[in-house]
Amino acid sequence: MRRRLIQSTLAVVLVVIAVFGVSLVIVETRTISNSAEERVTSEALRLASIVDSRILGEEQISAAVLRDQVGPNQYAVIRMPGRAPIEIGDKPTGQVIEDTARGEEGETVLFQESRSSVTEEVGRTLLIIGLVALLAVIAAVLLAVRQANRLASPLTDLAETAERLGSGDPRPRHKRYGVPELDRVADVLDSSAERIGRMLTAERRLAADASHQLRTPLTALSMRLEEITLTDDPDTVKEEATIALGQVERLTDVVERLLTNSRDPRTGSAVAFDLDEVIQQQLAEWRPAYRQAGRAVVSSGKRHLQAVGTPGAVAQVLAALIENSLMHGGGTVALRTRVTGTQAVIEITDEGPGVPADLGARIFERAISGRNSTGIGLAVARDLAEADGGRLEMLQAQPPVFALFLSRTPVKKTSGSGANTVR
Repeated sequence: MRRRLIQSTLAVVLVVIAVFGVSLVIVETRTISNSAEERVTSEALRLASIVDSRILGEEQISAAVLRDQVGPNQYAVIRMPGRAPIEIGDKPTGQVIEDTARGEEGETVLFQESRSSVTEEVGRTLLIIGLVALLAVIAAVLLAVRQANRLASPLTDLAETAERLGSGDPRPRHKRYGVPELDRVADVLDSSAERIGRMLTAERRLAADASHQLRTPLTALSMRLEEITLTDDPDTVKEEATIALGQVERLTDVVERLLTNSRDPRTGSAVAFDLDEVIQQQLAEWRPAYRQAGRAVVSSGKRHLQAVGTPGAVAQVLAALIENSLMHGGGTVALRTRVTGTQAVIEITDEGPGVPADLGARIFERAISGRNSTGIGLAVARDLAEADGGRLEMLQAQPPVFALFLSRTPVKKTSGSGANTVR
């Protein structure tokens, strides 16, 4: 493109120079020729006037006296009645310009000038015109190169930006070039880069969340299947298979929930459900892991609470909190249900060292962890809670107390309290 711009600009300049240059040469040549002819005529008349004045003054008329009246490459012949012709100057060779003037006393003056002087003047004029044309061509080339670079360099930058987008580097450059059309293309590419960056971030976040949320259920499912392979009791096999099928259904719900939140975190299917069922399901889910760690998980508090939300999402939030206590806490993990105003609250606490002071305000941020973990669990849990119309808070750091707040419906069963311990 750069070469084409230079060539097209240079072609236009050459055409303009050719058209106007040839016209100027023709006009200047004619002007110089006419000027030379007028000068010869004027010199002839002037010399005739000098001769007339000398004749009338009875002064001497000779070639020696009139020699200073002609210049180089000029020649004059004066013819007077009854006298021999008087020649002044050197007779030019080749082509000449001549004119004859007649005096009042009957004399004639033939004045000649070599055309070489005209040729030399025309040559000097052509040289000046040629130099001007050369300067114009040089200026045109420099201007064409500058314009070509101004237009081609941005296109190269834009091509590199598009290539970077295609290779997975969505960083916008925010570079502008002072050309409205190119700046518009740059705006579009930057907007596309920002959209692609958001999409890639969402995809990576979905992959990380899915990996984190599916790891523990898959581990529990694997343990169930191992128990099935190690037993010959049909009743035990049937019981474990039923539990495994329930875990598969919950895995499916986890995947669907993650996909729904990745498209629109506000999308949900809130229903009224019994908190006891979700809590008992989580207790059964985590029983093998806690039993293997030699720890216990208990539930207490108000029974038969009806909450509004998505059971699968609430289960995932509780699973994240229980797993967090298993990994970072210690002692017995307690789940307690209570009511505050129009909300049902599930509190999760343990007997561990709690949350470090420097992490307290940032505990729900992604990639924040007190140990060598991903730091995703609590962030995903809070997102799930908020997407379901609830909220997840840390009420106390030491010992740690996390609370899940959910909207509740009027209680239809007799409330009570109790405890369920799994060891």
